[in-house]
Amino acid sequence: MIHENPIVLRIASRISRVNRNLLRQVKSVRISLGCAVVLGVLGAVATIAQMVLLSKVIDRVFLGGEGLEGTRSLLLLLVGAMVLRSGLLWLREVAAQRGAIRVKGELRERLFAHLMSLGPGYTKGERTGELAATAVEGVERLDAYVGRYLPQVALSVLVPVLIFAYILPQDPISAVLLLATAPAIPVLMVLVGSHAEKRMRGQWSALSRMSAHFLDVLQGLPTLKVFGRSAAERERVARIGEDFRERTLVVLRYAFLSGFVLEFVATLSIALVAVALGVRLLMGSIPFEPAFLVLLLAPEFFRPLRELGVHRHDGMEGKAAADRIFEILKTPTPLREGSTDLIKPSGLLTIELEEMGYIYPGSTQPALSDISLTLPSGTCTALVGRSGSGKSTLVNLLARFLDPDSGRILANGVPVSGLPVEIWRENLALVPQRPHLFYGTVLENIRMARPGATREEAEEAARLAGVEEFIARLPGGYDSQIGERGVRLSGGEAQRLAIARAFLKDAPLLIMDEPTSSLDPESERLIGEALERLMRDRTVLVVAHRLNTVYKADRIAVLENGRLAEVGKHDGLLERSGPYASLVDVYRRTLV
Repeated sequence: MIHENPIVLRIASRISRVNRNLLRQVKSVRISLGCAVVLGVLGAVATIAQMVLLSKVIDRVFLGGEGLEGTRSLLLLLVGAMVLRSGLLWLREVAAQRGAIRVKGELRERLFAHLMSLGPGYTKGERTGELAATAVEGVERLDAYVGRYLPQVALSVLVPVLIFAYILPQDPISAVLLLATAPAIPVLMVLVGSHAEKRMRGQWSALSRMSAHFLDVLQGLPTLKVFGRSAAERERVARIGEDFRERTLVVLRYAFLSGFVLEFVATLSIALVAVALGVRLLMGSIPFEPAFLVLLLAPEFFRPLRELGVHRHDGMEGKAAADRIFEILKTPTPLREGSTDLIKPSGLLTIELEEMGYIYPGSTQPALSDISLTLPSGTCTALVGRSGSGKSTLVNLLARFLDPDSGRILANGVPVSGLPVEIWRENLALVPQRPHLFYGTVLENIRMARPGATREEAEEAARLAGVEEFIARLPGGYDSQIGERGVRLSGGEAQRLAIARAFLKDAPLLIMDEPTSSLDPESERLIGEALERLMRDRTVLVVAHRLNTVYKADRIAVLENGRLAEVGKHDGLLERSGPYASLVDVYRRTLV
């Protein structure tokens, strides 16, 4: 049987991995695929009925000499079969396209949600442009894959089997000829398609690289202009675009070659069946009606296989994109799922780190090891250490961008990893050294901390952060567009908007990556005053880079090579002459 043919099985095995992933990840695939296949099979049944009726009409009119009266009922049935077939084909196309739209929407939502779950720990190691291309263009390429190629894979097996089963009792010789010639199309599809698929993967990689590089160029345009590299970068983008164009043309050549070869082989196979029927008809070994019926059904027998070859190019494009999509979806999230049964910590928070450790994936050296530290409620702790000592990793663990491999974090005695991430982050406000501002208005960026806040609450947060004055100078006030990444604001203004967010969130735990370390004295003074107001009645952890910040802290924690070297106050740590004293000495020498 055709469905047991090893060539067909080989084709199925080449796409089965992607298909299994689709069926697991996107449930609507099953419904859309099932509807399209059922309608396609019903369309094949209507086609058989149409050809049977047509052969009977031709036989009665030309050989039987009957007129319109004798064939009226057959003609009406024939018209009905044609209308039914057309309707089923239309419904199949509608079902497949609507299913593809649902699949794309669901898969894009899952991909975006998973990227959000993976968090900054994952995205920092990827190119933003490539991820954007995968989420937009990659998912879009699944349209033809899901809407046409996948249903056609099933129909290329079921429809020929159905026609073969009908022809076999009518004319066994023709059925055997069809069965013998059918594998030629899948064989050629595999031979040509294996080369085309490699080129298709290369084309998708080139598109991803081009998207990622183009985004890098746009984001780094000021730097390119300053260093006079814009012309050279323009030439580089042109080379990358030319590489993508050449790869696309190669893929298209393979697609056109594949289509020509498959059409040629299918035509030869139909011709072989037609010649055999003609010879047997002349010899009188087969009546006209069954011979004509087989001749009409022969092209329909090969049609699904030919259409599979036509849609294979779309299938390879979709498969290349799907491989990358499912690679991302299979990446395990760095966070454990929490439980809503635990009591949510409230009020001022005491944070305890108990023998906490973390190793980044692919690394053998711990980023943090055996960290035991307490952040008492209502106090400010300064976290210091050389670059690479683990300060950023500790902040990421506190913010639950990552979960520790060993040990645990407690908030008022409640294990943080046992809480849902969203619930824990309600207790935390983060003021980074370089805050990210989104394209939109000043008000929208402040409300990022609490979308449900009223305008009056957002304006009060802005007043506490000391940003009222510069907002009033903007053309539209709070409704002024600040551009992508806040490009229309100065560094100090962007920092104060980030502080306004923290005021609006009003969280009991505040983490700051010393947001005044790279500002002018006036901006530093204004932001320092805002931070003093923000730090009142909160548990604060400051990643400190300068001594004036360290002096003001209640406690100082010193990290060295991923371990907690010492904890204490400034004067006491200096007397120990340990790692902290060395850091202070280096800092003072840089000021001389």
